[in-house]
Amino acid sequence: MAENGRQELVITDAESEQLAGERSLNIVVAEQGCSLLRRMEICVAEAEKRSGKNAVNMQEMFTVYLIETRPMDAVAEGRNPAPEGRNPAPDSLWRRYSEFELLRSYLIVTYPYIVIPPLPEKRAEFVWHKLTADNMDPDFVERRRVGLENFLMRVASHQVLSNDKILYHFLTDEHGWKEVVFETGFQAKADSRLRALSATFRVRNTNKRFMDMKHYSDELQSHTSQLLRARARVADRLYGVFKVHGNYGRVFSEWSAIEREMGDGLQSAGHHMDAYAASIDDILEEEEHYADQLKEYLFYAEALRAVCRKHELTQYELEVSSQDLISKKQQREELATGVVRSFSFKGMTNKLFGQEAPEQREARLKLIEELIAEGEDTVKEKTAECEEHVEKAWVDMQRFEEQKDKDLREALIHYAVLQIRNTSVEQCQRVFPQDVKLKPYPKVFLPL
Repeated sequence: MAENGRQELVITDAESEQLAGERSLNIVVAEQGCSLLRRMEICVAEAEKRSGKNAVNMQEMFTVYLIETRPMDAVAEGRNPAPEGRNPAPDSLWRRYSEFELLRSYLIVTYPYIVIPPLPEKRAEFVWHKLTADNMDPDFVERRRVGLENFLMRVASHQVLSNDKILYHFLTDEHGWKEVVFETGFQAKADSRLRALSATFRVRNTNKRFMDMKHYSDELQSHTSQLLRARARVADRLYGVFKVHGNYGRVFSEWSAIEREMGDGLQSAGHHMDAYAASIDDILEEEEHYADQLKEYLFYAEALRAVCRKHELTQYELEVSSQDLISKKQQREELATGVVRSFSFKGMTNKLFGQEAPEQREARLKLIEELIAEGEDTVKEKTAECEEHVEKAWVDMQRFEEQKDKDLREALIHYAVLQIRNTSVEQCQRVFPQDVKLKPYPKVFLPL
């Protein structure tokens, strides 16, 4: 069992070497055979800082990201040939983070039954204290670039989202895609959706599967945030332990000045301690990439909860329409029979001033019949909408569950391997020169 476990760790360590740094989903989505990715390659190649004026005509600094796309059939058919047999030059355009937000908002409104992939964080959270939280910091911008590419690959790998025309305009049309988005009228739907989702209502007939999924999303968000906080605390403590060795380096360097025979050795030891203390910066920055993978599912929890909330809203609208239809049918029965079963101001008026004329009752009866017909159509429409949402949302939730299990298992294994590798003897040998051999502590026998 031990030998088998050791062999698995070696394999995983080799894989983690390839996945360290930025995490690309190209291999994963290629296996899924997505239609969009069969037609083009997509990547966010680089980031660039720019300055310009905002909506209130004030100067501001912002970051733009270069999206590169290359049609697959251009290589297969030999169009747009490149020198030396290389792939044809990709099409490229620049996008701001706010434009990615606009694309995601459109997808949320248009596909309420899909767990829409989240964007990377706008401000750095759950980081160790020495890592800057400035959103213009080069390291943070680079990690956000990786996250934005991950977002595009997630969307382009989805069977439904990948066929959206707005997504294609986002990737290929630099100046006209916003107009295309607003022509869909999604903004009005988004405003009404926000008002509806922020309203307080109670659903009578709840769907147990969606209620369980909603509770699960709350727990996923809670556990992931606790894990990220614990990781940040561990990183702070580890940073402090490593930096203490910098004090050893200073002491050894000062000590070497008063020693004749041991001076060179002490000076060398001081340099080694300084190198060891500085190595923690690279280690924790590498850890931050794995923390970003956990943060993705921290934000995924909110997307999952939005789908469940949309189901509750659809079910509530169905119940309100059904109750309204029942009320109108009761009014028709009371008007036809003349027997009022429930208290109403109209019934008290009839008792005080007498019954209304037959012509008036016929007109009211005809109006109620029309309202009942409209109510029945509304109930049928809401029922179909609710059933469709349940069916499609549950399929996408199952897809999300499989994706989540695979991604989190991979991220946590690689994080564990990273810790093992950084605390192993091999890591120490990389810090110290090759001529320095690490030996076990000698046995010391104390006199009785």
